[in-house]
Amino acid sequence: MRRFEHFAVGVASGSTEMFSAFEDGGPMWTGQGPRVESQAILFDESFVEPPVVHVSLSMWDLDRHANQRADIQAVNITPQGFDLQFRTWGDTRVARVRASWMAIGPLRHEDDWDPD
Repeated sequence: MRRFEHFAVGVASGSTEMFSAFEDGGPMWTGQGPRVESQAILFDESFVEPPVVHVSLSMWDLDRHANQRADIQAVNITPQGFDLQFRTWGDTRVARVRASWMAIGPLRHEDDWDPD
């Protein structure tokens, strides 16, 4: 459980197409074994500290003749943003992935005292 003390709470969200590998024969579509795609996400406004970030697949396009393996997560979370990371492995062939995300965390409040 994350408790937000006296801060204002902010919610940021978005959706992004991470890659479209079938169009150009990218490694997610043509490769084998472990593969990773990452995309940097920047928040419109910084949080006071790293927020809680939830990510999900909002679209995936896979080859039906291979195993369907996927791992998606937020990594390197800072008050300014995070890296959205998609992984697959084995014989999985991924044509396209779109991911959605939501960040919830503390924001500075206009009544907060600033010692500077």
